[in-house]
Amino acid sequence: MSAAARYLALGDSYTIGEGVAAADRWPERLAAVLGERGTPVAPPEFVARSGWTCAELDAGITAAGLRGPVALVSLLIGVNDQFRGGSAAAYAPAFGALLERAVRFAGGRAGRVLVLSIPDWSVTPFAAGRDRAAIAQAVAAFNGVNRAAAAGAGARYVDIAPESRRTGADPALFTDDGLHPAAATYDAWARLALPAAAAALAGG
Repeated sequence: MSAAARYLALGDSYTIGEGVAAADRWPERLAAVLGERGTPVAPPEFVARSGWTCAELDAGITAAGLRGPVALVSLLIGVNDQFRGGSAAAYAPAFGALLERAVRFAGGRAGRVLVLSIPDWSVTPFAAGRDRAAIAQAVAAFNGVNRAAAAGAGARYVDIAPESRRTGADPALFTDDGLHPAAATYDAWARLALPAAAAALAGG
């Protein structure tokens, strides 16, 4: 039996699973489903915290003293940059630098890096009373940045924004804060990421 693949999950509250049990975080679900399908993956190593921007994730990675290479890296970051009023233009170099670090952790193999889009939080209960159209437009601009960066680097892109919009109308699919997804949504994200993760681990 092959050794379990090492998996590093980088991000913010969406990666650390704000409001859900540890086993229900989407990286945990992804590792579990990969294992069920014959690709053993070790419990994910997380560098993620609620509220983190790109700059704060960058500092967190440095503080963690991580050593590579790892077999799989996921990167989902940027919603807090957008929420705090940052621009897509400012996000681009910050995200690009994080993606470069992710690729280095993957031993220089960009195909072993998964970039996930930012969920469209404009549809969430939390966004009630805010300018939903402006939020959606800003998130789309940020996702244009991370999609282009992934393509340019040769990383694998997983677009979870459509799924986030589909579930946004159902309050039952959120934690009590009305913003962060409940376990069922994280499981859906993991299954969306599954084909890319399996391909990454198969060939990288």
